[in-house]
Amino acid sequence: MSKDKTQTLSLHIKGLDCPDCAASLEKAVEALPGVGMAQLNFATAELRLAAEDATAVLPEVRRLAGEMGFEAVLAGEERPRQGWRAWVRGHRQDVSTMLSGALLVLAFILGLLGAPEVARRAVYGAAIVVGGVYIARAGWAALWTSRSLDMNVLMTLAVIGAMAVGEFAEGAMTVFLFSVGELLESYSMDRARNAIRALMALSPAEATLLRAEGEQRVPVSALRVGDRILVRPGERVPMDGRIVEGRSALNQAPVTGESLPVDKGTGEEIFAGSINGPGALVVEVTRLAEDNTIARILRLVEEAQGRRAPVQRFVDRFARVYTPIVFALAVVVAVLPPLLGLGAWRDWVYRALVLLVISCPCALVISTPVAVVSALARAARAGVLIKGGAHLEALGNVRAIALDKTGTLTQGRPQVVGGGCELDLERSCAACADLLAKAAAVEGRSEHALAKAVTDYAQALGVKGRYAAAEQVQAFTGLGIEGLVEGHTISIGNHAFCHRNGGAESPLCQAVMEAEQQGHTVLVIDDNCCHARSYLVVADTLREGAPEAVAALKRAGIAHTVMLTGDNPFIAASIGRKAGIDEVQAGLLPEDKAKAVADLRRRYGQVAMVGDGVNDAPAMATATVGIAMGAAGTDVALETADIALMSDDLRRLPFAIQLSRAAQRVIRANIAFALAFKALFLGLAIAGVATLWMAVLADTGAALLVILNSLRLLGLRERPLV
Repeated sequence: MSKDKTQTLSLHIKGLDCPDCAASLEKAVEALPGVGMAQLNFATAELRLAAEDATAVLPEVRRLAGEMGFEAVLAGEERPRQGWRAWVRGHRQDVSTMLSGALLVLAFILGLLGAPEVARRAVYGAAIVVGGVYIARAGWAALWTSRSLDMNVLMTLAVIGAMAVGEFAEGAMTVFLFSVGELLESYSMDRARNAIRALMALSPAEATLLRAEGEQRVPVSALRVGDRILVRPGERVPMDGRIVEGRSALNQAPVTGESLPVDKGTGEEIFAGSINGPGALVVEVTRLAEDNTIARILRLVEEAQGRRAPVQRFVDRFARVYTPIVFALAVVVAVLPPLLGLGAWRDWVYRALVLLVISCPCALVISTPVAVVSALARAARAGVLIKGGAHLEALGNVRAIALDKTGTLTQGRPQVVGGGCELDLERSCAACADLLAKAAAVEGRSEHALAKAVTDYAQALGVKGRYAAAEQVQAFTGLGIEGLVEGHTISIGNHAFCHRNGGAESPLCQAVMEAEQQGHTVLVIDDNCCHARSYLVVADTLREGAPEAVAALKRAGIAHTVMLTGDNPFIAASIGRKAGIDEVQAGLLPEDKAKAVADLRRRYGQVAMVGDGVNDAPAMATATVGIAMGAAGTDVALETADIALMSDDLRRLPFAIQLSRAAQRVIRANIAFALAFKALFLGLAIAGVATLWMAVLADTGAALLVILNSLRLLGLRERPLV
């Protein structure tokens, strides 16, 4: 098929409740003439296919899906049905199941009234036909198109066999219970899928576009990069963008999981799906609707199910072997004992039919994907993006965590944390504040990170703006900056810059050297005209909640925490001590960090690396799991990390580990329950104790219990950090 002529289609498959059925439908669609590729994501019930002529293929896909008991709806064409006729058309299997149940009740009443056997069998037969028509059609389609023995094939054979040996009541009960179980599984699966689809509702369908002639409501799909939109107080932000006018507190919880609103103003980025606070905002669109943060999160969560966990791959392989083995065992049970004279043909054929029902691997196959999709949806709701079951499982096995310092454990921006002046080294004074005001007048002309630390500190103390902006400002690379403030030459820089023209040592110099020996960055402010000097101690401060997060990681079972940084050992040791880190490695280049992570893997096996997703890429790639901090709005981090914490909040990490371990427990419990249940009924079937309807009840009941157990992950609560 020529790639240039290939057209793609995306359809939603309604009624999909079993991975086995999904695999059969996928194979059947891919076998259609003109279809080059078909991928059916069971977790989201989305079918994507590539075809030379999509218009010609679409009716065939819909017909095939209908024959297998599903409904294929083209993406974007789903409309709510109105009227009872439309409801019946959309719920044909529900109606057939109810009619089958009604006929069962009628046959039971006829038995109580002493009606002839032929009349009761006729009603039971009608119940089988009404309730089993979709099962038989789906089984035939799977057998004919994909040559597979799915659950519908096995159930159809079992019911036909029951009628052949005269067990019409058993056959009718089997069909009814199976249909009811299918419906319950379908509705339960929809709950997990809706948890993912709920992400789509976070972005409004329309936005207020600002034009020269005034405001206009337009679909978000019509917006282009550079357009300006108005976000009123209380509205949901429709697009990723940059604030050009206004200031407000935004609730970013739907995107980042942050519990408190974040104050944002002109020049700052905001994300689609955030809820605006009290202020009106004019926002310049920076991404198209299909590429905004919510759309990318949704796309990545949908694709995540394709990255199957090792346990899920094992279960799928086991199920492919298990079904043919049990089917062959059923044939042996039906034929061998009667030939050996161990009983009547009718009895052993009936036992074989029970085995056919038990051979359906639905509960086993569904044990993992529902738990995974529930966990992924719960994580996304908490601002943690996990890129698939493999990474979910790997995170649950992590025993050691390496963390970058700057931007992960710390704020990632320098702040003034202390200082003094020649008049009073122990505390600030009026002269010291005046020097700071002059320094802010000079640093206001600079874009350097240290300059911002000075101006922010001046603003916090209320002295910023005391003097007009400095004149004749000149920067000296690696040393500092100098400018003229109301006739005074003010210099701000390192200790060497302070003494570049000579000058005697002083108690202030001694205090500066002591601060530098502790690993701090020190800025000396010098008024060359008045010969007044002061100094500021600047440091990258610990991120809020970092110590609590590290402590929570240890309580969660993490055996060892390591901080990896390129910073000097004094600063690194201080930050590590405050954060409660077990081991600190400083002065590292990117390749050194990767080696450190490799060493951790040798010592602890499963290791996670937490960084910014860009500078720490080699170390994150070396780790078992790479985790990016603050990935919301960051293309590289969002696309490359195995797990992304959408906010700059390290406290999301303990919850991610808690969720992954809970998912592992649920998956193990599901698999153990499904296997034990199957083994029990295999024994009961061969012993002749289990009946057909009991086998169906056990099979569908087991699948339903597995689904409900998995859905508990959607409501998992976070443990308190302290």
